[in-house]
Amino acid sequence: MKITINDHRKIAAIREEFNTMFPYLNIEFFPKPHIQGGGSPKNSIVSHSKTLGQCRTIHNKGEITITPQMTVTDLEQNFADVYGLSVQVFRKSGNAWLETTVTDGWTLEKQNLEGEILSEKKKEESKAA
Repeated sequence: MKITINDHRKIAAIREEFNTMFPYLNIEFFPKPHIQGGGSPKNSIVSHSKTLGQCRTIHNKGEITITPQMTVTDLEQNFADVYGLSVQVFRKSGNAWLETTVTDGWTLEKQNLEGEILSEKKKEESKAA
C-alpha cells in the first residue's frame, strides 16, 4: 500500500487508509518523537482533524510504502526520517488500543494478527460471561 503524504492531507485520512489494510492496528500522530522502546503520552495525540502540515518538521511531498512485512520500528522511523512525522502504532486488544512499544520489532502483519486474536478472545470471553 502507498499513502500519499503532503501538507494538505488530514491525519484522519492517513489513519483510515492505514486501518483499511490493518484493521486491528491504528496509527496515531504526536507533536514530538517518543524514546525508542518508550511510549508517548496519549493526551498529546494530535487531533485527527489537523493536516499533516500542521504537525511535521520536514515538508517533503511523496508516498510512503507500507507492507505487511515491515516492522513497526521501520514504519515509525520512515515517517520520521522522510516526512518529519512522529507516529506510534497501536494494536487492538478487546475494546482497548495498546501502544506496541514492547513489540515494535514485530511486523505489521504479526501485530495485526495478534490484535485479531486478542479481540476475538475478548469477544468469546464476553459471550461466556
